Amino acid sequence: MPAPRLLILGGTGEAAGLARQAVGRFGDRLHVTSALAGRTRSPSALAGHVRTGGFGGAAGLAGYLADAGVTMVIDATHPFARAISRHGREACDEMSVPRLTLARPPWRRRAGDQWSLVDDAAGAARALAAHGGRGLITIGVQELSPFVDLQGPRALVRLIELPAKPLPFDLVTGRGPFTVAAETRLLVDQNIDLLVTKASGGAATRAKITAARRLGLPVIMIRRPPEEPGTKVRSIAAALDWLEVTASN
Repeated sequence: MPAPRLLILGGTGEAAGLARQAVGRFGDRLHVTSALAGRTRSPSALAGHVRTGGFGGAAGLAGYLADAGVTMVIDATHPFARAISRHGREACDEMSVPRLTLARPPWRRRAGDQWSLVDDAAGAARALAAHGGRGLITIGVQELSPFVDLQGPRALVRLIELPAKPLPFDLVTGRGPFTVAAETRLLVDQNIDLLVTKASGGAATRAKITAARRLGLPVIMIRRPPEEPGTKVRSIAAALDWLEVTASN
């Protein structure tokens, strides 16, 4: 009997950890493939098999599930990756493939945090302009257009890697996880007055939130979109337990 085939919708640290632990726990009893969007030119190495590039919407993903014989899907994408999560739900519903969401735990507000919540990048850009200070922007490369009028010394943008085309911002690169000490140095050395980020949650980038709190800096935070309906877990351990049960059915 062929081994069950797991597709991880990935691109996050949690997805990489899940792939590594799934391969370690199940070995040849489970075929593991991680799907990456391909936006990062030099992604970190992953355990198991890797598929890079888009699927062509929900219909394309449904076709892939059928062609590849996928028997289980775990959505471990970024909390703001709305399109692929929706496509994953629709494709799995169409093909009757069991689907689990590994949902990253959100950050919780602590004493001293100065968060201003906004709905989107445009709202964040307006809030940064109203503040008038120099912001560290950590929202990824896809949603920077609302900030173009704040170029130069008004905005420092951090990306995983330098973009293929020049951007009208001061740029710095870095890949998490980050330490509080390193984030504090960056904020101080770059004369940052406030942080602009997404309510991404998780441990890999939480240090910037801690550093901002300790320095007394305000944070403009873009709210998370609603999660797709369906079965959810908040830890890799719980996802592995789901795999164990689902693979045996």
